[in-house]
Amino acid sequence: MAKKKAKDMLLVGSKTKEALKGKGFNVSSDTLDAMNEYVYWLVDQAQKKCAANGRKTIRPYDILAE
Repeated sequence: MAKKKAKDMLLVGSKTKEALKGKGFNVSSDTLDAMNEYVYWLVDQAQKKCAANGRKTIRPYDILAE
């Protein structure tokens, strides 16, 4: 089976872990990878919404849930 090419990390690991631990929670080793995948998905959705509206500039409302 072919390996997937690793995506660049879009999150600052130490800051993200710090925010997640907040009130005494632990963070598993694969949590940042899962969050990074979600951020890539958000970017993809924002690009699609922007293109569907005939724009080339991504706006906050392209990213935020409706």
